[in-house]
Amino acid sequence: MGQKVDEDMIVLRLRIHEMRAIERNEEPPSHWMEWEKRCFSSYAADVCMAVGFLQTLLMSTRPSFAVALVLTFALSVTSSGFLLLCHLQGILGFILSGVQTLIKVIYE
Repeated sequence: MGQKVDEDMIVLRLRIHEMRAIERNEEPPSHWMEWEKRCFSSYAADVCMAVGFLQTLLMSTRPSFAVALVLTFALSVTSSGFLLLCHLQGILGFILSGVQTLIKVIYE
């Protein structure tokens, strides 16, 4: 019974979103590329389907596994962002040292 309710809530959210889009008469902007315009109409349905799949997957697993999966994802994103910032800092330091050397050469 509980799983059926979860699936129905996903469908309900999708239908509410579709009705709001129809009421607002949403159309993609004219400057978008053709493939973006094609994907625009089914984007909300695709996102709802993906979230529904994830919700169903997490609801059917043990709670400790679901928490571990979410924590692993959160930590991997955080550590990837940290590594990216470290690399950007190194690149910026290299560029600034080159600029500093250039300024010394010009004013000497």
